[in-house]
Amino acid sequence: MLAYPHFDPVALQLGPLSIRWYGLMYLIGFCAAWLLGRYRAKRPDSGWTGIMVDDLITYSVLGVVIGGRVGYELFYDLPDFLANPLNLFKVWEGGMSFHGGFLGMAVVIWFLGKKTGKGFWGVADFTAPLIPLGILAGRIGNFINGELWGKVTDLPWGMVFLDPRAGDLPRHPSQLYEASLEGLALFCIVWFYSAKKRKTGAVSGAFCLWYGIFRFAVEFVRVPDPQLGYLAFGWLTMGQILSIPVIACGIWLLWLRPVPKKSVEK
Repeated sequence: MLAYPHFDPVALQLGPLSIRWYGLMYLIGFCAAWLLGRYRAKRPDSGWTGIMVDDLITYSVLGVVIGGRVGYELFYDLPDFLANPLNLFKVWEGGMSFHGGFLGMAVVIWFLGKKTGKGFWGVADFTAPLIPLGILAGRIGNFINGELWGKVTDLPWGMVFLDPRAGDLPRHPSQLYEASLEGLALFCIVWFYSAKKRKTGAVSGAFCLWYGIFRFAVEFVRVPDPQLGYLAFGWLTMGQILSIPVIACGIWLLWLRPVPKKSVEK
């Protein structure tokens, strides 16, 4: 068993203002995406400029934060939201959904596809390799907060989390599993896959397929949100249900979507 390190969730206190590690992880994720986007834009045939990347990241902040918050309320806490819709604005209480942020980004990509003339999949293929490091940072933020822990385990890397709801038995550090798979591994897969020209939508498909697979797998050892629990069969979670269409989208983009032979990612 490993000892869970005690983290103060507040990274910096400036009078009444508290700057939390979780918020800093979002900032790190967006900064990483901006740097990677600027790097990709320098490719001779990228078709992107630095200003276009700046716009992409600016709009992405809105899409991820608004989509993530709305998605959490709709997917994971709907009865409470219907009883008190103002809970949507209580961001200090936590509650963000990747799949909600995913939909928020889809709106951003659609908008920029129209604005730049690149189309939805043209923008999506450029954006997909920029996302995983942000997921990595976000999962590290979950670990620092001591939230989203996994099931009880007797594996040597199990941890006893400080949250009293986790009990005094070692649990899977599922936040680190997700950081490793949805973050680092997904980044390596999509980044190197995008290094060569691909048919339009293929890079987005690789992202969707592997994110969905990794998330679906980790959900088997992650404790579901208490207000939902398991939705069917004693093991199916909301995270798995939401990941199924993401996996299906990846399969469609990689193998089933008809595209012109000359259509490749720039």
